[in-house]
Amino acid sequence: MGATDLQPLSPLEEAAWRALARALIVLPRALDADLVHAQRMTINEYGVLTNLSEAPGRRLRMSELASGRNLTPAGMTRLVDRLVAEGLVERTKCAEDGRVSFAVLTDAGFQRLEEAYPSHLASVRARVMEHVGPDEMAVLHRIMFKITQAAEGCPAKDS
Repeated sequence: MGATDLQPLSPLEEAAWRALARALIVLPRALDADLVHAQRMTINEYGVLTNLSEAPGRRLRMSELASGRNLTPAGMTRLVDRLVAEGLVERTKCAEDGRVSFAVLTDAGFQRLEEAYPSHLASVRARVMEHVGPDEMAVLHRIMFKITQAAEGCPAKDS
């Protein structure tokens, strides 16, 4: 289908698209500001600690961590360097391939994540969950799952 074959968005589609696009900009900024205010931790730092806490052995390749957080390798290196300096993460080399480096969550990093969790949870509840009714939550999940799957190039399937 060529660009000339595409139909313009309906007024409702346009409104929905603009609302989603705005939320994708505003929500991360608000969550970040809340976490920085409450915990002096950015949302990216929190996300790295969370990703590491959920990984086997609490460790991930730096490249996996960067792609999972949507950061460039250089951006992830700077972020992990800050977390290493704070004692929250350690960096180790892969025994089989010296070019590969891992970020490993320390016990102090896990404790810091546990300390920050209530603030992040309160922010998510206040910024998102309190505005979605119980009957809307399943619909919101389904819609966001479908949009994410399509953006990742995955075949559509129900969640």
